[in-house]
Amino acid sequence: MTVTEPMLAGGVAVVTGGGSGIGRATCLRFAAHGASVAVLDVDGAAASSVATEAGGRAYQVDVTDFDALTAVVDSVSADLGTPTILFNNAGGSGIARLGDLDVAEWNRLVALNLSSVFHGIKLLAPRMAAAGRGCIVNTASISGVRPATGEGPYAASKAGVAALTATAALEYAPFVRVNAVSPGAVHTKMTDPLLSGVAGAKEWWTAKTPLDRIGTPEDIADVVVFLCSPMARFVTGQNIVVDGGMTLHGSGVDGLLERLERGVTDG
Repeated sequence: MTVTEPMLAGGVAVVTGGGSGIGRATCLRFAAHGASVAVLDVDGAAASSVATEAGGRAYQVDVTDFDALTAVVDSVSADLGTPTILFNNAGGSGIARLGDLDVAEWNRLVALNLSSVFHGIKLLAPRMAAAGRGCIVNTASISGVRPATGEGPYAASKAGVAALTATAALEYAPFVRVNAVSPGAVHTKMTDPLLSGVAGAKEWWTAKTPLDRIGTPEDIADVVVFLCSPMARFVTGQNIVVDGGMTLHGSGVDGLLERLERGVTDG
């Protein structure tokens, strides 16, 4: 392979949560590197928009619904061929103390952040192994590495993603490589209410990051592409932190809940 050849030429990539943020950026990067892209999202219009950008196909699905996801994976295989890449990226967050947390909200976040990753692995890893090749990347979080007050279900589910990643890497080797990425402070649709709606939040997060800026979806997408490419051929079972050094200072959102409880919006 020459340096000018697309790194993922001939690949078929499935991206969950592909309609926005890190998912969208990764769909575009996958396509730029030669892969056919299946954009999966609960928001069908968003999935269609990104699929148009990436020259791929859109599939509306709730990844917490195993039967629905099974049907979509079958459709992707029929439309594009057997997937060789899976980016389990769909997820969501919330912030509340454990004693104030509704049980239904706990179940929702664990299903969205962790069970959906299991669903993707269960459906696609065996197919990849049977085909003799495949790469899976799961979106974890620095919150799973360094949790903060108010992050109970999010941090627990993301820590679970890292553990599940390691287990899958063991069980599906040598044909399927499985890794995780743990983003730090990245400006996406999920984090925009904080970064755009709370005065001083962007400056606060930037000050906690040694590389002196908020991350972009493309910062994460490029690492995902690397992990799915031949350049990462000897990398499996790893959780790659991509946070500009933020966790060198501790938790990414340490103190956020207390700031919100006090109504502090001036940084």
